[in-house]
Amino acid sequence: MSDIGGYIKKLRNERGMTQEELGEILGVKKAAVQKWESGTVKNLKRSTIVTLADYFGVSPGTFISDTDESSNVRALYTEDIYRIPIFESVSAGFGAYADSRIVDYIPMYIKNPSDVPVTMAIRVQGDSMYPKIEDGDLIVVRKQSSVDSGSIAVMLLDGEEGLVKKVEYGKNWIDLISINPMYPVRHFENEEVSRLRVVGLVKQVIKEI
Repeated sequence: MSDIGGYIKKLRNERGMTQEELGEILGVKKAAVQKWESGTVKNLKRSTIVTLADYFGVSPGTFISDTDESSNVRALYTEDIYRIPIFESVSAGFGAYADSRIVDYIPMYIKNPSDVPVTMAIRVQGDSMYPKIEDGDLIVVRKQSSVDSGSIAVMLLDGEEGLVKKVEYGKNWIDLISINPMYPVRHFENEEVSRLRVVGLVKQVIKEI
């Protein structure tokens, strides 16, 4: 939403509350609520957004500015929280990125603004990384061309197949390891290593309850 103040007012009116009553519940003065709704305050604190979202039972992502239509990543009305795109699959996120459809956005705290353009979320399919990463989980990925041995990364095989695996490597070999013991290690050696490309480091796993 571009009119955050109007949105707060709408939520308050739907509850039949005065500005003073909302302020008492949230632990702020009536004047603060007035400033929010009038648009005087353009940068709500992160804690304020969380409190408002929790009280009204809405997602923090609804307190979002959609004024910059040119960007896939849009900043929230608070410092260090950004709207990160969600892709429907690993292959969608990296196999054909320019043509892939963003299915949703998720608000995320990112301290370093330079990390925002290289951060995405992807819906994982399959159980090869169970129990750490389950079917349907979201993984937050930082796009980068290399990772340390032992990291969980998104790999691209033959330029098409997107894989989420633990990566271990030596001088002339790379192993892609599934956490689920039912899946064998995929070993690549010598010339076969060129079939693989690191496209991102898994930074976080988000599970739905």
